[in-house]
This record gives sequence, structure tokens and C-alpha cells, in this order.
Amino acid sequence: MAAVTALLFVVLLLGVASVDAGGGGGGGGRGRRTALDDACSDLGGYYVTPEICESALCGDPSSRCRVARGAPEVAALAARLAAANATATKASIEAALALAGDGTESSADARRKGMRSCLQLYARAVPALQWAAQSVAARRYRGAREVLWAAQYVASGCNGMAGGDAALPRENDQFSLMAIVAHAVVASMLGPS
Repeated sequence: MAAVTALLFVVLLLGVASVDAGGGGGGGGRGRRTALDDACSDLGGYYVTPEICESALCGDPSSRCRVARGAPEVAALAARLAAANATATKASIEAALALAGDGTESSADARRKGMRSCLQLYARAVPALQWAAQSVAARRYRGAREVLWAAQYVASGCNGMAGGDAALPRENDQFSLMAIVAHAVVASMLGPS
């Protein structure tokens, strides 16, 4: 009985070692790292965890985030997504503002004014982020890093102007996260500043 138990233990141990080493056919599995894994694994200095980074960059099931062939492609993806998210957020705020009506209640009027101010922030941020995305795609990171750094504050500025989260579409918070991640990824291309 002891011999059978020892044999089972050895077989189990070898099986675990084989799986842990990426065995079991194909040679891929956990051991294979992607450019996304590498780019997202070293953003702690920007307070971005690998999970947050991957979630932001791979949130869309059709995203090609895992096929990026290096850190420059991951950075270009991050900048492109930040510009796209800002564009979508701007459109959502325009729609929310159109639905807000023209009531005379002072708090509703203040929210509309805040939303208009927020819309102006996004109207200025979108072209700047599009420029940043083009710059990152061309591997010119310095000016793009600064644009993405400033973009991190657009969403929080909007929250303050519009009187809190309730008045703004959820895309505002989603853009905030994307801007933080995009800045971290692009800034990491330049190293510590």
C-alpha cells in the first residue's frame, strides 16, 4: 500500500511539474508572454496594475491587443484607444446634454452649464489625443506623453463642473481609466522622467 501511495505521489508530482513548465503539447500555455504582458507588467510606478492595464487595453473582444509585436505597438494601441474613448465620451455628453432639456430649475441649469463646460474640455482634448495617437504610432513619444498626462484630468474636471457623476455618462469614468493607462504605457516607453 505504501509503494502504491509513493508511486501515485511521484506521478502526481511529475504531472504538476509538466503542466507548470508549459508541457502538455504546443509549448505555449502560461509560460508564453506577449508584448502586452511585458508592457503592462512594469507600470506600478504609475499606479497601474497589470490587471488594470490589460482590462483597459483588451476590453473590446475584437481588440487585437494580444497580437501586438512589441512595446511600441502596445503604446500605439493605448494612445489610439484613449483618442477613441475621448471621442465616444464627447458624443455621449452631447447626447446627454440634448436630453437635459431647457428647464428653469437652478440645479438643472447648473448641471447643463457644467456639462457644456465639460463638452468644451472634450472638444479640445479629442484633436490633441488624435495627434498623440499619430505621434505614438510614429514612435515620437515625448509630446504625446504630455498630452496623455493632461488628458488624465479631463474626466475629473468634468465631474467637478457637472456636479458629480450622476450628471455625466459612464463613458467619462471609462475615459479616465483609459487616459491613465495610456499615459502610463507611453511614459514607460521613455523611462523615468
